[in-house]
Amino acid sequence: MKFKASITLAISLILAISFSSFGQNKVTSISDLAGMAGCWEHRDVKKSLLMSEQWMKPSGTSIFGVGRTVKKGKTVDYEFMRIEQRDDGIYFIAQPKENAVETPFKLIRSTLSEVVFENKDHDFPQRVIYTLKGNTMTGRIEGDQNGKFLGIDFPLVRTKCTS
Repeated sequence: MKFKASITLAISLILAISFSSFGQNKVTSISDLAGMAGCWEHRDVKKSLLMSEQWMKPSGTSIFGVGRTVKKGKTVDYEFMRIEQRDDGIYFIAQPKENAVETPFKLIRSTLSEVVFENKDHDFPQRVIYTLKGNTMTGRIEGDQNGKFLGIDFPLVRTKCTS
């Protein structure tokens, strides 16, 4: 199963979690992720590139998001995402455009400023990490790719949502 880095950015760019709203030292329920609701983006004017994510507010046992990468005016990637609470934990689930099936990553560690999801059985990435500092969030994917460790950061900035 392929998992392109540019699509993973839609994770996230995935990914968009504002931890400042958390009242405890770690994420224990979907409602703890309320700060990620809204719009996030990364612009690279020189490359004519816009990566964006939009997340709904948590409701029930889930929060839904969608990511899109536009280059030179054309949509080149997209991804459907959700974070859901299950009986055995909280999961980030990604489905980039080139995958027919979803890929789950289980929350393994969290603090007020970082969440780490992992799926050791996935080809790449094995981890999805979100770190927040003010109105800036960095989505990161990492893991083993062809026997070598690879980490890719996706810096995002909170932006105003437009229709």
